[in-house]
Amino acid sequence: MSIRFVADSCCEFPEEFSREFKCQNVPLILTVDDREVVDDETFDQKSFLKLLAGCRGVPRSACPSPESYLKAYEGGGSDEEEWVFVVTLSSSLSGSYNSAVLAKELYEDEHKNDGVKRRIHVFDSKTASGGEAQAALKAAELFKKGCTFDEIVEKCEDYISNLNTYFVLESLEVFRKNGRLSNTKAFAANVLNLKPVCKGVNGVIEPASIQRGIKNALKKMVEISLEGIKDTKERILIINHCNCYERASAVLADFISRAEFKAAMILDTAGVSTLYASDGGIIISF
Repeated sequence: MSIRFVADSCCEFPEEFSREFKCQNVPLILTVDDREVVDDETFDQKSFLKLLAGCRGVPRSACPSPESYLKAYEGGGSDEEEWVFVVTLSSSLSGSYNSAVLAKELYEDEHKNDGVKRRIHVFDSKTASGGEAQAALKAAELFKKGCTFDEIVEKCEDYISNLNTYFVLESLEVFRKNGRLSNTKAFAANVLNLKPVCKGVNGVIEPASIQRGIKNALKKMVEISLEGIKDTKERILIINHCNCYERASAVLADFISRAEFKAAMILDTAGVSTLYASDGGIIISF
């Protein structure tokens, strides 16, 4: 019996994790003006950021189709029994979860009589980026402890409901173009150098604070994300950055000076996170 992980391409699997477990990303499609970019292993962040900087219209992302997920479910090994855990973007932000669930239903219907012992569960991460990876890491930890399939599902769903996700963006331009921020507010933020600290709450994005300057915003993010959290020693800290490793390292140092974590890692953003975080964005989850 083996375990396998499938996630949409907003999930950045840590390299060490991918070496230990079978992992597959199902790509979203990113559209910038008349260019389509597949968010897979061919994605080049530097080229994409240049493309994004010259974007005249509204950059968008399209979720994977059910057929894409179905191919991923069918592409496992030949083990007699396999558990497949699927992690998607928040269902409040993307149709990825619905596609993954539909594909699961199609797979189970097509294979109900062929004796294949493959069990699939789709997690709505209620977050994005490193938060998706957190769910996979937790499922793997429980698998190693000998938990049953149903125990992993139950414990991971509870774990997801208690995840903390925050982010600070250098630029609000993509949010403005997507209609999530008015032109007036975006202009005022740029003029006053205001940087919002945002958090994920039940799968949706909410403002948590607003600070003048990126350094103040990052420090505030660290401060408020730790408020009321007493079990950091049992948590993994993941910091995702978009083309700003030194900034991410400074955020990590600030966290470590304030709290002790079971583990901590810095990951680069893949395509979807790069699109929305933009150049200089930082996303944290624990």
